[in-house]
Amino acid sequence: MLWSLLLSACHAPAYISGKLEGVEKEDQKIYLIEPQALKEVAASYFGKIIDSALINADGSFEFRNTPKTKKPILLELALQQPGKAPNYFQTNNPLNSNYMPVLWQFGTSIQITAKFDAFQKSFSIDAPSEVNQDLLNLRDVNQEAYKTYLAEKEWELEEGSELMEKEHSVLQYKKELIQFSSSAKNLIPALVALRWVSPDNYYERVPEFLVSLCNKWSIEQPEHPWVKQLCRENTPAKLPVLVGDVFPNLKVPMQSKDTLILKDHLGSKLTIIDLWASWCGPCRKENRNVLVPIWDEYHNQGVQIIAYGLESDADTWKESIDRDGANRWLHASDLKGDEADFLKQIRIQTIPANFILDEKGVVVAKNIHGKLLKALVKNYVTVN
Repeated sequence: MLWSLLLSACHAPAYISGKLEGVEKEDQKIYLIEPQALKEVAASYFGKIIDSALINADGSFEFRNTPKTKKPILLELALQQPGKAPNYFQTNNPLNSNYMPVLWQFGTSIQITAKFDAFQKSFSIDAPSEVNQDLLNLRDVNQEAYKTYLAEKEWELEEGSELMEKEHSVLQYKKELIQFSSSAKNLIPALVALRWVSPDNYYERVPEFLVSLCNKWSIEQPEHPWVKQLCRENTPAKLPVLVGDVFPNLKVPMQSKDTLILKDHLGSKLTIIDLWASWCGPCRKENRNVLVPIWDEYHNQGVQIIAYGLESDADTWKESIDRDGANRWLHASDLKGDEADFLKQIRIQTIPANFILDEKGVVVAKNIHGKLLKALVKNYVTVN
């Protein structure tokens, strides 16, 4: 009986197997990982390691310890270098990523081919299912977006002089993934795209994306546990003020020692709520090169600027305002530095940041800087 069981186990089908090209060393391993929650998808050092396989001299490998659940599940194959944790994922550069997510269902087979030194980039599945084809398409979108906006790009960041330019490029890259996720017909590729937007689970710059994804899938697959997890991240207490929201009518202490009530100082067409600091190089550059020209040209046409500073020293704050020529517009600060009450109330942690409000205080845009901000103001004032 025991021999019969062992023989049966040896001949059990390998539901996930494949072959890698360009294997040069022995004892290389590939791992099969199951994320246990949405935040573990595409995240290093998370996920349950359910199997490993030695890569044979001819590049072939087989996983035999696949999950027994009958529901389709997302698994991640990770090709690991010696010395790295089995569930380490290279996420900084998708062109070099060492892992690939696939949807697998018990009883079905997945046959994989890839190049050893370009695992995710070259990853392919023989006769993929609809969902796995979507995941391959997402991989292609990710690769092309990265090459277009980020690959081989360099920015001068020592003094933050090109920080906004880099952030703009990163956002353009993410928008390609957001577009894919928003239009995806299948849940799992949509959620993988969400996680690729931010493997570190930081969505402060794109909270509207989280809300729209929750709204869509809470209707189409409301019982899926990952949909529930997604929507729990969308509570107002966790998200910054959104485009389309009425900006909170807060009271803030002014440089003049008075207290400003925001709704009493809105521009008749637009108001820019600018979040900055005297120690923030990009903020100072924005003051001089963008906000001063906007104020000079459009303030008399109904454009207001209200700046909130993350300051702790009133003298340094005033000196920076004067030096930048920013004393044209209104300035507020609690003088509590990073612990500013104002930032907590609008749930923002990162600067530079801004909110563009219409005459009623509704957010029409946010985190628009440089030439784009100038163009937005010009177009809005002209049309309205």
